[in-house]
Amino acid sequence: MRAVGAVVGALTVVSVGFAPGASAYDAQSKQWYLGPMQAEQMWKVSTGKGVKVAVIDSGVNDRTPSLKGQVLTNEVSKSVSYHVTRDFSGHGTTMAELIAGTGAGGGIKGLAPDAKIIPYRVQMDDLKGAAELNKTPEPAEAIKAAADSDAKIISMSFGSETVDPDQKAALEYAASKGKLLMVAVGNEGVRSGHIGYPAAYPYAVGVGAVDQSGTVSKTSSYGRYVDLAAPGIDIPGWCDTSFQSYCTRDGGTSSATAIASAAAALVWSAHPDWTANQVLRALIDTASRTWKKNDPSKYLGYGTVRPRKVLENADYDAGPAGSDPLAKENGGAAKTDAGSETRPSAAASDSASGSSQPTQKASDVPTEAAGSEAESSSDSNTLWIALGAVAVVIVLGGGGFAVMRARRGR
Repeated sequence: MRAVGAVVGALTVVSVGFAPGASAYDAQSKQWYLGPMQAEQMWKVSTGKGVKVAVIDSGVNDRTPSLKGQVLTNEVSKSVSYHVTRDFSGHGTTMAELIAGTGAGGGIKGLAPDAKIIPYRVQMDDLKGAAELNKTPEPAEAIKAAADSDAKIISMSFGSETVDPDQKAALEYAASKGKLLMVAVGNEGVRSGHIGYPAAYPYAVGVGAVDQSGTVSKTSSYGRYVDLAAPGIDIPGWCDTSFQSYCTRDGGTSSATAIASAAAALVWSAHPDWTANQVLRALIDTASRTWKKNDPSKYLGYGTVRPRKVLENADYDAGPAGSDPLAKENGGAAKTDAGSETRPSAAASDSASGSSQPTQKASDVPTEAAGSEAESSSDSNTLWIALGAVAVVIVLGGGGFAVMRARRGR
């Protein structure tokens, strides 16, 4: 199934929009989360060096000051290399800068400024023209290509309401290749709250968004597929495809996913021998939360990412390399001879046709996810500071596959 073409508008980038700013926009001064996350202190330990992040999005402009030298176009396989540096919305370039921007020229400073980006441009609903649609790869193709690349992390800030077996199989394949799959969960919090695809597929790490107080956005999609959260509101980004100025952007889970991907890059750079399972376990174990770890929130999952808590602990134990920390949520996992849970083999596939499509329970969906019922991510070490604002999320929806990830109790 074509992600876009067969279903017009099916695949959507997961930001909410831009608010035009002054012509002399200081992007780094708007990156409010760098201080609370103690980025300067983290960068003394890790800057993401040696880690490559695949950004599957609207394309990545490798000519912005902040991305010069950061984008590895030569590592994109020819089968999916069509105009990867032609960003038709500015969205993908913003995501790449949030991950690995150097900050040159007053641009966005990525949370992992020494990581590198492998760009993938895929079909989305604002891609115009038959030629573009025919030549631009579908997400499933890009995910498989990223899985075969040297990228350790695949960042996906897009989504669709449509079940796509090829995309689901591509995620399983990528997981079998040891990739960490960060996916935005959606911007349906004030409507249905539904989380779409690929965030709802097994092996996707669903990322929600929080505001400057560490509280979930009322627009952030919620339910059983949220695994982690990261900053997502009032985040700077490119205003448009002219790449002349930045604007303050309510990027929601789109930006949150990029920042969570960068957090993973910091941890993986500091521990290059770790597996995706260990990096993910470290992020889960050290996430900021006010609830019990074994009772994940339907709004913020296991909590808000705090990579500094891993980096500051030289003796941190990330657990067994072959054990998937989300095995229960992923519907179980294969067993090795030693009995440990592992990610699926490359051949593993769900044979379900999608005829059964469970949805989130009505009782799981409050009328408003923010305000008096909002969940807050707490940190006794002041990871987050109360600065106000409201976070945002992405445009996704829909039900589930015949075999989908279970949860949430809260």
